Amino acid sequence: MPYINVRVAGQLERSQKEEIVNEITQLMKRVAGKPESATYVVIDEVPRSNWAKSGELLE
Repeated sequence: MPYINVRVAGQLERSQKEEIVNEITQLMKRVAGKPESATYVVIDEVPRSNWAKSGELLE
């Protein structure tokens, strides 16, 4: 049973989440032979104020 966790800085629209989940699920089916019914995808939307890159907060 694949469990894929996707973390993004900021928020996504519902349509974006649907597309991401669908694409990841199809990728696991095509590449790893995993059934759609067994693939779990979780999207964590982290506020940009909680992300940093190169020593600087993104927000």
